[in-house]
Amino acid sequence: MTIAAPAAAPVGPALTVVDVNRILGPLPNDDVPSRDEDGLVKELERLRIDTACVAHSHAVYGDPRDGNARLGRIADERLRPVPVLVPGPLGTGDWTGGGAPLVRLCPDRHGWAATGPYALGLTAALSLAGVTVLLDWGAVTAADVDLLAGTRPRLRIVLTGTGYRGLREFTELLDTHELLHVDTSTLAGHRQVEWFAQRYGAHRVLFGTGAPVSDDAGPRHLLDTLDLPAHDTSLIAGANALRLLGGGA
Repeated sequence: MTIAAPAAAPVGPALTVVDVNRILGPLPNDDVPSRDEDGLVKELERLRIDTACVAHSHAVYGDPRDGNARLGRIADERLRPVPVLVPGPLGTGDWTGGGAPLVRLCPDRHGWAATGPYALGLTAALSLAGVTVLLDWGAVTAADVDLLAGTRPRLRIVLTGTGYRGLREFTELLDTHELLHVDTSTLAGHRQVEWFAQRYGAHRVLFGTGAPVSDDAGPRHLLDTLDLPAHDTSLIAGANALRLLGGGA
């Protein structure tokens, strides 16, 4: 008896995948492939990620001015620089990203108040400039986010590392502020990404891994198994990020 081979699964159009939340450079307590540009690019190729928006580890864990300067030496166009900004005279000053469409704020690591006078001045400038902000959920309170989003109605904020513990607070903020977005780096609960996409629209969910601090293979596999219409999956995979970066509709 001949057993027929199973039919091949239908192959859809290739996704454009943009990791909106990635770190380039060595980590303080780990040896990671992405400690240099070549190693990071090889990781992206292995996981079929087309583009990564990268902050430098020296900017996240050390002096942002040093790390941001290192971003200027990136050679591979698949890596999009994401400066880390610190408000005030002891930070990166009034510089609002040097024309970068996406910046990262780390108030917990650099010791400044997310809703202090300097921070409010910086976020006002970013809002006027149309710059999108990456902000880790663990670095702020829900009240901080509510104030920033409420007083900066044009400021696009992508909350990263949301996980599930703050889900009730987080969903209340998304219900209230239309320009709040979420990345997929820690949305690992059963059908969690689908729930966010169906409740708030796939246009508010961006693919991000948080790598190498958090896992990249899991979020990448998730893209291939999402139970969403192909158009919604395409938005999450990369189209939303390209829009915020100025490279998409």
